[in-house]
Amino acid sequence: MTEAETATAIKEARLAKPPNWFQIIWSSGKARVGLILLGLFVIMAIAAPLLSPYDPQDGSFEQLLQPSLEHPMGTTSQGYDILAQFLYGARLSLLVGLLGGGFATVLAVVIGLISGYTEGTVVDHALSFVTNLALVVPILPLMMVIVAYSESRGLGLMVFVIGVTSWAGAARAKRAQIITLRSREFVTAAKFSGEGTWPIVFREIMPNMTSLIVSGFIGAATGAIAAEAGLSFLGFGDPQTVSWGQMLAFAQQAGALVQGFWIWLVVPGLALAVLITALTFVNFGVDLISNPHLREN
Repeated sequence: MTEAETATAIKEARLAKPPNWFQIIWSSGKARVGLILLGLFVIMAIAAPLLSPYDPQDGSFEQLLQPSLEHPMGTTSQGYDILAQFLYGARLSLLVGLLGGGFATVLAVVIGLISGYTEGTVVDHALSFVTNLALVVPILPLMMVIVAYSESRGLGLMVFVIGVTSWAGAARAKRAQIITLRSREFVTAAKFSGEGTWPIVFREIMPNMTSLIVSGFIGAATGAIAAEAGLSFLGFGDPQTVSWGQMLAFAQQAGALVQGFWIWLVVPGLALAVLITALTFVNFGVDLISNPHLREN
């Protein structure tokens, strides 16, 4: 076999073999369960138009129908099909988790890395002051105030509110991590080669914090999903959209549990609990990448 053929065979073997990081995550039983559950929720959200028997905003049905073949989960006190709202509600929860968690993670990475790399300077003092201020301000009341004084509500506002109120803790963790990395040999070599601050921070140091960043994103996404559900339950969601938090709010207002319509209340609540648990389990697998001592034998 020639050298070219050997190189081609090695390349094909690498492509056929799953990435090392995926193998590490998949080696954890909890992470496997989390990935499978998360995959089911993603499929449900994508295929909602195919799986849903009706439009989630169609309130023309008879109110408070018990589960039947026509309405497998019954209808609400406003005449909406519960199954349709449940399926479409998965879309908003996953979108808020993806976008809100991503926005918070970007803020945390940028602020944390710059603050840590410039430790002891005016830039670090300013960013640390902002981070400490964000840490002591109660998050939920701040979210409620911002949403209450906003002229319009929607997914964009929800993502913005969650992002700007939940980045501080992760930024503090990333600042501490970069302080330990900035004295490594590869950073010193980059300095001697003439690289500037931004290339060193984001091209040399940040790749070595990948597992920490991914773990922070999953944690931020989990918090974003819970925050959206909480705000919607308290009446601060967008009335034009369907979410599990709004389903819980309307069910509680209508006394669904007392009237025997427990499906209306339990299904979205259980779905939120399972989705948050799935993300937490996936995070266990991500932790294995940065901490080999946690890996199962």
